[in-house]
Amino acid sequence: MVELVIKDLVAGYGNVSVLHNVSIDVPEGNTVALLGTNGNGKSTLMKCVAGLIKPTSGTIRLIDEGNEIDLASCSPKEIVSHGIAMVPEGRRLFPLLTVEENLYLGAYRKEARDKIDESMAFCFELFPRLEERRTQKAGSMSGGEQQMLAVARALMSAPKMLLIDEPSVGLAPILVSQMIEKIGELSSSRGLTILMAEQNFNQAIKIADRGYIIVHGEIAFASKDADDLRDNDMVKSYYLGT
Repeated sequence: MVELVIKDLVAGYGNVSVLHNVSIDVPEGNTVALLGTNGNGKSTLMKCVAGLIKPTSGTIRLIDEGNEIDLASCSPKEIVSHGIAMVPEGRRLFPLLTVEENLYLGAYRKEARDKIDESMAFCFELFPRLEERRTQKAGSMSGGEQQMLAVARALMSAPKMLLIDEPSVGLAPILVSQMIEKIGELSSSRGLTILMAEQNFNQAIKIADRGYIIVHGEIAFASKDADDLRDNDMVKSYYLGT
């Protein structure tokens, strides 16, 4: 298992700064929720961890069995090789390829190639609907099925850590609940460390071990555990309407 430690991160797009001295910790084997409404920097933070955006300053460290890896200096390919997989917002599947073909493409990194059959079997166990649709083109599937496939494709890389960006977007409420429940199983069943960006507080709190609220690119609240997050006055005001 791995731990992710982000400290004093500043990042943005061109001359526009989005993240302002963001610090978060994702302990090994934990599911951590990054909560906030649209436009507050959740996706920017996830892209920094994945190497898609280079920070202006600050550190992003992956701690793997005592070894510290500076992710800010790594390419996206190197970050994947270190066992980090991302489920992007909007799924970003290959619509003209089948379910099975999309899954095979997920097993890109060297460490995953010897585990393809094992990983495929696990994905079909986690999402039985994908096995039923294995020869169907991804673009012809429902939104819920596509989200299943996006998560499963990331799992095919045999990751140590998952970055999941807005898994509830575009899904019906009952499908959101089912998807969050499945994500919650991954920490216990696979020992994965998970950072999940989500704006649906009521669903995220069901599986989060701890969480952070990000407002205007700054961490407005960092919880010690799920109860601490649930009982916070800011959460009650912003998310629960009390």
